[in-house]
Amino acid sequence: MAEPLHVDDRFWAVLEPMLPERVSQRIGRPRVDDRIAFRAILFVLGTGVPWRVLPREIGCSGVTAWRRLRDWQAAGVSDRLHRELLRRLNALWRRDWSAGVVDGSHIRALRGGPLTGRSPVDRARTGSKHHVIVDCHGVPLAATLTGGHRNDVTQLLPLVDGVGAIAGKRGRPRQRPDRLIADCGYDHDEYRRELRRRRVKPRIARRRTAHGSGLGRVRWVVERTFAWLHNFRRLRIRSERDAALHYALVRLGCSLICWRHI
Repeated sequence: MAEPLHVDDRFWAVLEPMLPERVSQRIGRPRVDDRIAFRAILFVLGTGVPWRVLPREIGCSGVTAWRRLRDWQAAGVSDRLHRELLRRLNALWRRDWSAGVVDGSHIRALRGGPLTGRSPVDRARTGSKHHVIVDCHGVPLAATLTGGHRNDVTQLLPLVDGVGAIAGKRGRPRQRPDRLIADCGYDHDEYRRELRRRRVKPRIARRRTAHGSGLGRVRWVVERTFAWLHNFRRLRIRSERDAALHYALVRLGCSLICWRHI
């Protein structure tokens, strides 16, 4: 239990200024400290336990941690945290803009909810999909959440546009990688044209062609990133009916991966 409970002091120094201001409370129980609540959220993310069985030793109930995560997501904390860590990586010259790699991964959604659908790769069981774009080192640049029935190619442009301007260096901030690498699931000439309009060179494998394109020697980094992301057990199976809450956990997982690179 020690590792999921640990909150790095330097990481907390980055996150704390982004949290909403506390409302003064004169009656009722004392408010649980934000750092303790965040530690409870990390425990659920890392171990995958249900909110209702959160250990009392943490000092925060599962309902309190759930509400705190909901409020922080509504305030845009997860997005600002991820972008700030990307900015710091860029300032440290640990970002490779030469290429981006995209892919999607299916997970089951046990309780259904928005952004779920019958997956064609899991015997029509209800599920969702995580979509990410990473750089050549596997750093997640953007992520989206869709139903399990959605085609991967529909998230190609939202991922590329979702990277946004990443500051950290002198000059105009970079917004997109030079090239985009993807498997044949993204093979569509219309999307190739859209990438070229954005000044991104597409390197997408084509369907019905012999193996040996050589893209697998580069694409493996996104598979490794999915392995890192799904090492957080709460992200292996979607248990939240609220899509925004599950997406907040996905963005938190991406932020933790970025912090490891820092």
